[in-house]
Amino acid sequence: MVLLSTSIQPWKPTLSKLSQTCKTQSDVDQIHAQLVTTGLVKDASFIRKLIIRLSTSPYVPVVEFARSLLFSDFEDRNDPFPWNAVIKSYSHGNCPSKAFLVFCLMLKNGIFLDEYSFSLVLKSCSRTGLVKQGMQVHGLLRKLDFGSNVFLENCLIRMYVKCGYVEFGQQVFDRMPNRDSISYNTMIDGYVKCRMLELAHELFECMPVQVRNLVSWNTLISGYVKMENGFDVAWELFERAPFKDLVSWNLMIDCCVKSGKMEMAAALFSKMPKRDAVSYAILIDGYAKVSNINAAQSLFNHMPEKDVISCNAMMAGYVKNGHSMEALSVFHDMLSDTNLAPDGATLLSALSAAAQLGYIDEGLAIHCYIKDHGFVVHGKLGVALIDMYAKCGSIDNALGVFEDIKEKTVDHWNAMIGGLAVHGWGELAFDLFMEMERLSIEPDDITFIVVLNACGHAGLIKEGLMCFEIMRRVHRMEPKLQHYGCIVDILSRAGHMEEAIRFVEEMPIEPNDVVWRTLLSACSNHEHLDAAQPVSKHQIQLNSPNSSSYVLLSNIYARFGMWDYVRRIRTMMKQKELKKVPGCSWIELGGTVHEFSAGDRSHPQVEDVSSTLQMVCS
Repeated sequence: MVLLSTSIQPWKPTLSKLSQTCKTQSDVDQIHAQLVTTGLVKDASFIRKLIIRLSTSPYVPVVEFARSLLFSDFEDRNDPFPWNAVIKSYSHGNCPSKAFLVFCLMLKNGIFLDEYSFSLVLKSCSRTGLVKQGMQVHGLLRKLDFGSNVFLENCLIRMYVKCGYVEFGQQVFDRMPNRDSISYNTMIDGYVKCRMLELAHELFECMPVQVRNLVSWNTLISGYVKMENGFDVAWELFERAPFKDLVSWNLMIDCCVKSGKMEMAAALFSKMPKRDAVSYAILIDGYAKVSNINAAQSLFNHMPEKDVISCNAMMAGYVKNGHSMEALSVFHDMLSDTNLAPDGATLLSALSAAAQLGYIDEGLAIHCYIKDHGFVVHGKLGVALIDMYAKCGSIDNALGVFEDIKEKTVDHWNAMIGGLAVHGWGELAFDLFMEMERLSIEPDDITFIVVLNACGHAGLIKEGLMCFEIMRRVHRMEPKLQHYGCIVDILSRAGHMEEAIRFVEEMPIEPNDVVWRTLLSACSNHEHLDAAQPVSKHQIQLNSPNSSSYVLLSNIYARFGMWDYVRRIRTMMKQKELKKVPGCSWIELGGTVHEFSAGDRSHPQVEDVSSTLQMVCS
């Protein structure tokens, strides 16, 4: 950008031109230099307009320049407008807490405060949870006799409500001599967000009819949508509402979906006078949750225009129902569409799909996309990357992602310990857990499940029992059935059958079929017939629909040549209509995932595979 003045025409560009062309720090430096050399820096009227215009720029260097002009070059102390513009740049920007500091600077310099100044600083307090500072502003309002200003009182209510102090917001509301629809709606919204639905409903019914509007109805309906048993009241409100908009319909469809009423949700969807991408996404998500993936896919394919939200819903539905290839297909379609930019939720589903398939090349490509497009690897995205690499067999890449995450949460530690457990690196998993203890990172239930699994797979009996005791005695956590099951697995894998059975008998929680099946599997592996028979009785008494327990017991009897017992077990399976699920494995080769099932010869290269296997085994 060229901003040079000439002797023929002095430099004084229009404000609109400056705001449009000024984007970088270099542009800012040129403008500042021209302001100084031409003396315009002393022109209060021009600087005032420049601050107001540049403070709304989407470019950070330009906004910073507007702020610096106010603090260093603007000398009119009676004009609040440029000050308000800078406060707004903070309260609506990335550093809302600094708006309060600028507001204090206004007070210190004796700048006139208007209602807009107060509304902006209260917004910044609500965004950052600065309730103490908000209370100070409240006190100043009372002192300056702004108390009967409905606009500012509504700002106060919003500030208290968003900071979680609904009772203070209620006090402001109760003392208001005049209230408008915003007053009521803000208060109802506060009650809804704090799960005080009875108070929200009571206030709603007390509202004057002339101020009750769409926002009022939708806010209250949204509260009941979030409730586990809120369908009936939400439906009654939806039916009562004298007018409905797109939000109303979407809320009610969402409520139907969450209540498992998919037929009603579909009927509402068909009645809608107008639909948007959110409408489709809600119904797609609902069909996916009840495993009706064909209906979800049909709805998705018939959308007039897809957006990121609907694509995310479809991808998540595919992943949830085991259709990972289809999920990745949607992801690739998004990449080829210039109007669809994948977001964090998209990448989470794509990584989950790659992890389910063990598709390392796809996972690497997604990781490259994350890096190239400036996504920060933390939170759920970091967990998903670690999990993907671990499930795809690349534990080194998983460790690399883990090490690069600066602010690790317990979820990152859990994912990494779980990944090491799957790969049999029990000692390293245990060391990582002890590192958590050293760093005073508070573990959760999942932490102990993954570290106990790691100890079980690696045969670390002493370390596993130590973790169990750390859980109970150090962290005062009550073990759940999964934790007891892990200890049973640790003991029985190591062949300590008597100790494992005694542990099960002394458990304070009733063991489920998984615990008994773990014992039965160990009996099979260690050829422990004496322990297998009483264990099998417990297992059969549970009447589990899982066939694996019966297959395990049948195999144990077969190993000892007890064919009469084998026939009895097979007869029981037929009577209960239980079928053995064939074993299945996947392997990725040349970018294609191949699936093999026990007894299945449908693979096009099955003869080549069989002959190669015979050569290896011979």
